[in-house]
Amino acid sequence: MSKQKGAGGPKHGKDVYVQPHSDGWEVKKKGNERASAVTDTKKEAEKIGRDAARKEHSELVIKDERGRIQDKDSHGHDPRRTKG
Repeated sequence: MSKQKGAGGPKHGKDVYVQPHSDGWEVKKKGNERASAVTDTKKEAEKIGRDAARKEHSELVIKDERGRIQDKDSHGHDPRRTKG
C-alpha cells in the first residue's frame, strides 16, 4: 500500500532550534544556514521559536548555554499514536 503525497493532516515542517549565538540566542530552522532571529534573551528566542514550530507543525528543540539539548516540544507532528 502506498501513501499519497499531501494526504492526511498538516505536513511536518522543518524543526526549529533555539540555541546559543555570539550575540545572544538564535532561532534557526533545521537545514538553514542563517538564523530566523537573534535575541538578547533565551526567553525571547523560545517564544519566537515556539511560534515558528507551531506554524511549521514541527519540533521545537531548545539547547542550553553549552549547546546541549535541554528540552524538546512537539507542535503537531507526533508520529507515534498510543492509547491511554
